Amino acid sequence: QVQLVESGGGLVQAGGSLRLSCVASGNIFTINEVAWHRQAPGKQRELVALITSGGRTNYPDSAKGRFTISRDNAKSTVYLQMNSLKPEDTSVYYCNVFTTTGAGYWGQGTQVTVSS
Repeated sequence: QVQLVESGGGLVQAGGSLRLSCVASGNIFTINEVAWHRQAPGKQRELVALITSGGRTNYPDSAKGRFTISRDNAKSTVYLQMNSLKPEDTSVYYCNVFTTTGAGYWGQGTQVTVSS
């Protein structure tokens, strides 16, 4: 019912910034929470940001103070602003949403590479 397309990834130097975008389509009116996860090869997937329909946000310690998640409902888009990037942030970043019925949807991911 919901399709997600991520964009904005790329190669950036340590200390630089990127803004990821996730455009949702389909039955967007059922979306409750939106999150960004990342997963590097051979590593476990981890949450980097979450925002609820009411605007409440949550970040792990690794992202606090550097990453900001936001929503633009008029554009059906969620953003992840990433500042002060570190090589450890290198990963594939995935947008995912959860509907009011509990269903989850995932995008295909966008690669972020941070060089030293």
